[in-house]
Amino acid sequence: MPKLAGKAIPLSERLDGLTKEGELHERLEGNKVRCYACGHRCLILDGQRGVCQVRFNRGGALMVPHSYVGALQCDPTEKKPLFHVLPGSRALTFGMLGCDYHCSYCQNWLTSQALRDPAAGLAPEEISADGLATMAEQLDAKVVASSYNEPLITSEWALDVFKLTKPRGLVTAYVSNGNATREVLEYLRPWLDCYKIDLKSMSDRSYRRLGGKLESVLETVRMVRRMGFWMEIVTLLVPGFNASDEEVREAARFLAGVSPDVPWHVTAFHKDYRMTDPENTGTRALLRAAEIGREEGLRFVYCGNLPGQVGDNENTLCPNCGKPLVRRYGYKILEYALTAEGACPDCGTAIPGIWSVPVA
Repeated sequence: MPKLAGKAIPLSERLDGLTKEGELHERLEGNKVRCYACGHRCLILDGQRGVCQVRFNRGGALMVPHSYVGALQCDPTEKKPLFHVLPGSRALTFGMLGCDYHCSYCQNWLTSQALRDPAAGLAPEEISADGLATMAEQLDAKVVASSYNEPLITSEWALDVFKLTKPRGLVTAYVSNGNATREVLEYLRPWLDCYKIDLKSMSDRSYRRLGGKLESVLETVRMVRRMGFWMEIVTLLVPGFNASDEEVREAARFLAGVSPDVPWHVTAFHKDYRMTDPENTGTRALLRAAEIGREEGLRFVYCGNLPGQVGDNENTLCPNCGKPLVRRYGYKILEYALTAEGACPDCGTAIPGIWSVPVA
């Protein structure tokens, strides 16, 4: 923790200094503000914070995170996971601190639970949007993604980054819990290309345990599809929480109703943070979930977190003729057979996704 005149500066105080006035809100009487960054739509009184803890009301102005990263890494785009976006490319991935959920199994809890859990919180590193854009070019990244914490609550910062990276030909992405609002999606749409959503459960009761509402996420999935973002869905299968055949089938049926072309990643849980009771998810459960997904009409279902153990369920296959189009081992591309237009070379079937860098 930084020190000032021999005294440690609290993380909350340091983060409050790395802010600017936000845009995703409505000013109300009595110096109140209504925040639209996420589905909580917090009514924030002067001097108070939203559920996320990092958006706060200062004298009737909504102050929001800006000009820092809490985590920063350049890694495979498949790790997001985005399997239908420039396979083999790298994504410069940045995150800030804070979240609008409090998931007990969060694998990014050191960033997401800052200001909520005394054991969490990483030191923020100050950086400019131009600095991130330059870094992406230097590292030959083709994708720039906001992740590690919930990007919705830091959307003003992400947008400033994307306004500099998208015109340079980079694909932009959110790795999100999907607790969005129409206002934030409309705000992001001109600058955001891809949206990965965690569909954590089909039970509203389970969602409320995590700090959210099921219908908010389902409506986000519908809106993201209608508004033309490229969307992929992830469900982390947690034994005893969301992994029953009935719940898996309900999720698959919902997604197929949105579009059979939505890629669905069913991924293996491992014990983390405060959830250490369930057993880690095994291969059989993933394969069963993938089977259910296909039975319900989804054309692209993937099993994650168990590389080399799930057969063709890591690969992109042509849904018409079955030809392997992208073969993977974990995040590594072993074979790429798609045409330049993103079609199967054998039968010509077009495969939905982003297969080439867009012209700036």
